[in-house]
Parts: sequence; structure tokens; C-alpha cells
Amino acid sequence: MHIDLSNKTALVTGSTHGIGFAIATGLARAGATVIVNGRKPDRVDTALAKLRDIVPGTDARGVAADLGTAEGCKTLVDAEPRVDILVNNLGIFGPKDFYEIPDEEWQQFFDVNIMSGVRLSRAYTPAMVEAGWGRVVFMSSESGLNISDEMLHYGMTKTANLSVSRGLAKRLAGTGVTVNAVLPGPTLSEGVQAMLADKQAESGKSMEEVAAEFVQQARPSSIIQRAAKVEEVANMVIYAVSEQASATTGAALRVDGGVVDSIA
Repeated sequence: MHIDLSNKTALVTGSTHGIGFAIATGLARAGATVIVNGRKPDRVDTALAKLRDIVPGTDARGVAADLGTAEGCKTLVDAEPRVDILVNNLGIFGPKDFYEIPDEEWQQFFDVNIMSGVRLSRAYTPAMVEAGWGRVVFMSSESGLNISDEMLHYGMTKTANLSVSRGLAKRLAGTGVTVNAVLPGPTLSEGVQAMLADKQAESGKSMEEVAAEFVQQARPSSIIQRAAKVEEVANMVIYAVSEQASATTGAALRVDGGVVDSIA
């Protein structure tokens, strides 16, 4: 299967590193014009330079904006008023006991993980509908189905991503605009590596080995019994935004390594 996204402009939120950067790279390789986003200008510039080095000749540009606020979303939309592909990848996570999560942290997770995608989808999909073609992807998580007791606030937002994605797909029925959610499982992103850094230092093992042990302990239902690579998650997103996926909408596409113990 050859995926060609030439003449398509794609925005990936939270794409200066991790899964977001892997998605941006995959889109660039498929020929799309890519808009990179992060909160800090220097990180956006660094990511753009890295992307252009990996995919020579790629058409890429960046916008620094804090999408956890309405003002930040407006800054982005004002700078890039129209896109064909929107990947709502931005998200924050971190383990914390339920009784130690203050109200303001619940609100922060809601604003960043849910409202950024809501606001941008509301801004960008009308033009997609007018054009008769568009792709929206919400990055959810296996944690949206398999709520973990150490990250209730995160799991709550990932479940909400599924609800918004499915509902928006139905709202845009028959328009040529598809909306899907992608559900990664444990993935060896920079964030997860940082979370496991102390364990790696203590064990002397490779990060891949430590991550595999974490998956086997924390997500024993995993079928692949390891953490996914960011590129493996990105591959699903690239397919979901392609022309070949034109009959896939309102779906929850799992790249969870089999963690969710369900046949449907």
C-alpha cells in the first residue's frame, strides 16, 4: 500500500517529540505539508530542523502555542487557518494517587487533553466539510478503556477523547470528513523513558528491557509483552488519515499491543 498525502496540509499538535514527532515524520514521508506545534519556540525550531534532516525537502513549518488555553488555540488557528488533516495528539500524563490530585490538576488535564482537540476540531472541520474531504484523529489511549488506578485523571481524559471522536464522526456523517481515535498502549516515548529512568539506572539494563518489564508488570494482559515504538503508533495514524481509510470513521483504532482484553 502506497500512501500519498501530497497536496495535503497536516497539523499535529504536541509534535516536538515523542509520538507526535513520529506522526509528523510519517506524514512528511507521505508527502504532506506538516505543521509542527509545541509550547516553546526553541523546541518547535529544533523539531523542524530535525524533521527536515530526516525527510530532506519536506515542506514543514511550525507554530509555538500553548493549546491548553483558548488563547493558545486561537494563536494557532490565526497562524494556520486551514488544514486538511488534524491530529489532536497533545496530551499530558503522569502517575499520581487519586487522593493527591487537586482540583486544578484535574482541570489542567481536562483543558490540555480534551479541550485542545475540541477547540481545534471546531475551528478546522467547517472548511474540511466545505471541501468535501478531511481527516481528524484524536489520540486516546488504552487507558481510556482500561482505566488504571494510578492515573485516574489521565484515563478520564482518554475516555472523553473516545466520546468526542465518535460523536463528531456522527455529526459529520456524509461529508467526506472522517474522525477516528487511535489508542496506543505503553509506548517508548521520551515521556515514558523519563518515567522509567530511575529504574533503568538502578538495574543497569537497557531502556527497552526495563520498559518490557514495566509492561509485563503493569499491563500483564499485553500480548506483545513490550512497549511499542513511537513509529508503530504513528503508522496507524498515517493510515487513518490516508485516502485508503475513507470508509473508516467513528472508530477506535487500537495500537495497544493487545493490552485491552477484548475481541471487539
